[in-house]
Amino acid sequence: MSLTLTTALKNTILDSGIQSVFNSGTLQIRSGAAPGANAVATGTLLASISMTADAFAAAASGAVAKNGTWSDTSADGTGTAAHFRLITSTDTNASTQNEARLEGSVTATGGGGDLTLDNTSITTGQSVTVNTFSIGL
Repeated sequence: MSLTLTTALKNTILDSGIQSVFNSGTLQIRSGAAPGANAVATGTLLASISMTADAFAAAASGAVAKNGTWSDTSADGTGTAAHFRLITSTDTNASTQNEARLEGSVTATGGGGDLTLDNTSITTGQSVTVNTFSIGL
């Protein structure tokens, strides 16, 4: 028999886990293929967004979404956004399984990525705003 979770349990896990770990963390938008959450970050750092203490809305229907506007008013690099890495405020960028990290794909809106931007072509100094981002169980 496989495990199943009620929506209430999913919401509890998301509210007490994702929110408590990544609120006040950092969202990095990077070029190139994601190396895997246990590996050292790769690709060019294009944008870095500091998460607030309430970066995520309350979980509903087994998913949690970004809360408010996530943006970087001055991009760090130039390139094509391809993946993101969500890290805690104490992340060391070491190759390890001992730090909480979340990675996923980045596409333009409508492209099916885990995180969407209105434009994946980023130039140093430009404003970068996340259109959609959610995590579901």
